[in-house]
Amino acid sequence: MVTVGAGKPCPLEKPLLSKEKAPGTMTQVPSVVADVARLSAWLLILVVIFVPLERIFSVQPQKIFRKGVGVDLAYYFISGLVPAVLLAVPVSALAWLAHRYVPGFMLEAAGSLPPWARIVAGLIFVDIGYYWGHRWCHEVPFLWRFHAVHHSAEEMDFLVSSRAHPFDIVFGHFCGLVPLYVLGLAGPTREQGGSDVALAVKMIGIVWGFFIHANLNWRLGPLEWLISTPAFHHWHHTKSGPIDRNYCATWPWIDWLFGTLYLPARWPSDYGIQGAMSDSLVDQLMNPIFPPVAATTPVPDSAAPVATAESRSNEPDVVSRVN
Repeated sequence: MVTVGAGKPCPLEKPLLSKEKAPGTMTQVPSVVADVARLSAWLLILVVIFVPLERIFSVQPQKIFRKGVGVDLAYYFISGLVPAVLLAVPVSALAWLAHRYVPGFMLEAAGSLPPWARIVAGLIFVDIGYYWGHRWCHEVPFLWRFHAVHHSAEEMDFLVSSRAHPFDIVFGHFCGLVPLYVLGLAGPTREQGGSDVALAVKMIGIVWGFFIHANLNWRLGPLEWLISTPAFHHWHHTKSGPIDRNYCATWPWIDWLFGTLYLPARWPSDYGIQGAMSDSLVDQLMNPIFPPVAATTPVPDSAAPVATAESRSNEPDVVSRVN
């Protein structure tokens, strides 16, 4: 989902600049204040929901004010304000190209589907697009410089979902939207109804992103092979276990199809990246753009082979796969 695996845009993000207001006017200031107030209200709701649950059902006992929580709070507001502005032009261009070049019969076929079917299809195809964008962020050194910020968290909780460089959020979000527009599931105008589908998919992805990063020990048994859980995504953040696994945000079976699923019954023993990452918010934002030294790259996982249905089924503590 557009969202989930790497950091996600925060709840109900929207462009800061109104279409009726010219950039550079003082009228933007109240808009920014309103957006900050909106994000603050959603943050309060998230805290009320997740903090008690993470105390009762924690995977790893940890403090509420853990290491890096201040930086993650800053990322929460940055990811709720900045990516929407950066995405405005590329998403508008993508919508225009889709409207111009996607065959009419595809747009009509997608438009004829009931809203619930378009949302379900959107959730699946967005996650396929996001899977490849997320995978490239691990395999391409330039993209990893930005994505490593998200993986630098050494303790997991719901707020880690927002810990991401704005460029990383924009790239992952855009990759997820490409199949949505190419398949006609999201039209270029709200009047056509497509944008409502894109918004619904986006909001579901944001909420689910907070859930799968949460410090919750909830397991769903065989259903974990169908829909992502904290266990599925926590293994994506492991530091010493098999890395470069579980790229999808919502549907683990997509990882299974591409040979990157890893879902044992146990939990990771640690989280983070192999290299060093500055604790400074400014450094984390600037170093991927102007790296002072060679960027941190994932350590190849030569010891553990890519998980397949056959290899995982032979592991004694693996969760039973759906027949």
